[in-house]
Amino acid sequence: MPNRNPLILGWRERVALPQFSIASVKAKLDSGARSSALHVESLETFSRDGAIWLRFVLRIGRRHPRHVPCEARAHDRRTVIDSSGRSAERWFIETEIALAGLRFRAEISLTDRGGMLFPMLLGRSALAGRFVIDPALSYTLARPMLEKHP
Repeated sequence: MPNRNPLILGWRERVALPQFSIASVKAKLDSGARSSALHVESLETFSRDGAIWLRFVLRIGRRHPRHVPCEARAHDRRTVIDSSGRSAERWFIETEIALAGLRFRAEISLTDRGGMLFPMLLGRSALAGRFVIDPALSYTLARPMLEKHP
């Protein structure tokens, strides 16, 4: 059921990816894109407990980049048409996103977004019913913080 009072966010915000211990990654919030995408530097598949898993590296930050090795169970593999109209097969994971005080699960494709300004794109499937995007706003939220566990 959609939220009757969705939060209003700007066209770009910082999100956290708790599963990978990433407290802040810049994301473009794009209601024109159906799916979400995350920039990965490398991507390989492997098998664990009879399932397909993905091993990849996330580059966080531009000025002082940090490379974060990650693993996640593959959720799906399907064709995606990018903003230039090109289609490509992409691997998808399902992971938790923390944004504006909410935590929710979303499907995210893993791809090379190295030529893009934002390492993450949050599409309408993840935004719908939770947020309204005001294109006049930008970085409306404080940087996300992950809870530290003892």
